[in-house]
Amino acid sequence: MPQLIYALQFTGSAGPAGDDETVMHAKTTARGDYHTVIHDGGVDGTFVDGKGGHAAFESEVRLTGDDTFTESGTISFGPRHRLRFSTVGHGTLGPSAEEGLMAGAIIWKIDEGEGQFAGASGNITSNFTVNGAGEVKDNQIGVIFVP
Repeated sequence: MPQLIYALQFTGSAGPAGDDETVMHAKTTARGDYHTVIHDGGVDGTFVDGKGGHAAFESEVRLTGDDTFTESGTISFGPRHRLRFSTVGHGTLGPSAEEGLMAGAIIWKIDEGEGQFAGASGNITSNFTVNGAGEVKDNQIGVIFVP
């Protein structure tokens, strides 16, 4: 089964999904990828804006403790190719070294897919930040096994 690997930066927003303060809705999009160079001085990473299509992310976040949460949702790559995912364990969220910015991480498992991802399995990792205005920057790496 071939592996498909992606690294994308999604940007958008997160906010309350309704009256229940423990449920949030996140909606972001990605266009572009990362370029990493290792050299004698260390490592440099750059985000490169893409020229092709875009990916869309939408999820429901459920706070499960002061600094933990679960999440489920979809990632669409163009109009016909979609992944549905859910949390492995719990994600973490807490203050970052930058004032007013929260940072977190989570691992998702692929539950099902459509289009190119029909019958897919695998995992996606997310390292993200969210500020007080609800602006999200989500850095994802996915390793997807496609039939």
